[in-house]
Amino acid sequence: MSVLLLTHLACLGHDPGPCHPECPDRLRAVLAALDAEEFADLIRDEAPRATREQLLRVHPAAHIDAILGITPEPGDLVALDGDTLMSSGSAEAALRAAGAGVAAVDAVLAGGIRRAFCATRPPGHHCEPSQPMGFCLFANAAVAARHAQEAHGLARVAVVDFDVHHGNGTQACFEADASLLYVSSHQWPLYPGTGARSETGVGNIVNGPLPAGANGLAFRALWERELLPALDAFAPGLIIVSAGFDAHARDPLAQLRVLEPDFAWLTSQICRIAERHCYGHVVSLLEGGYDLEALASSTAAHVRALRDA
Repeated sequence: MSVLLLTHLACLGHDPGPCHPECPDRLRAVLAALDAEEFADLIRDEAPRATREQLLRVHPAAHIDAILGITPEPGDLVALDGDTLMSSGSAEAALRAAGAGVAAVDAVLAGGIRRAFCATRPPGHHCEPSQPMGFCLFANAAVAARHAQEAHGLARVAVVDFDVHHGNGTQACFEADASLLYVSSHQWPLYPGTGARSETGVGNIVNGPLPAGANGLAFRALWERELLPALDAFAPGLIIVSAGFDAHARDPLAQLRVLEPDFAWLTSQICRIAERHCYGHVVSLLEGGYDLEALASSTAAHVRALRDA
């Protein structure tokens, strides 16, 4: 099965400065891995910019205007908080990252392509409707989910998040709307401090915290016992994946011990649920992952599973 790969060189222009973990080399590593001969069958396209209308489904106008209005001179940075910085290319990169998810939704729901992977940055799952944070400027997965509902009429959309950090932003965007499901595994306690089991929204938030040191067996057991059954029961019309690979054992920002076969296993399980409920339609968006070698190999394992499952 062919997988659509959406990316854009503008996403390399978001440069939060030397030694920042969310660096342009992350995307270079991912794209180099997906340039291997085994991925020659990927359908490749450029990510468009998200439109204002698409962003307004999630973010108030004041947030959009604030982000797009920050235009530092080349070489300068503007800090939105201690972790989230914008360079001269950040606004354009953020529009492309959000637009990639929208275009991926359009592509898989149009038929012909059932799976898509968005190799873009900055990531999105920490951005709340009115608050950029955690390296994130727009809530990319939430924007894609709302587009699936508003533009394509889907009744139920699920976001599955296996980034090591809890996606507080996606949760904040979804927690009052039972037509949207958010399912997350993450290390806890850890930044951003959310993601307890008690955070359930209107019954549409399912959080699976894991302790520091949890390995692939614990990761798989949590998904098999709790999170995948919740996804299956929801019977989504589309599954969107927040694909963060910082739960990898080599990642410097957390302490889980997940490996490439674990990411591939979960991806295959997600695809099987998609086959049952939504014609196999899965849209995946890159989130975290800060060891470049682990990020590259984990992304390859994920895209391979999207293709082969």
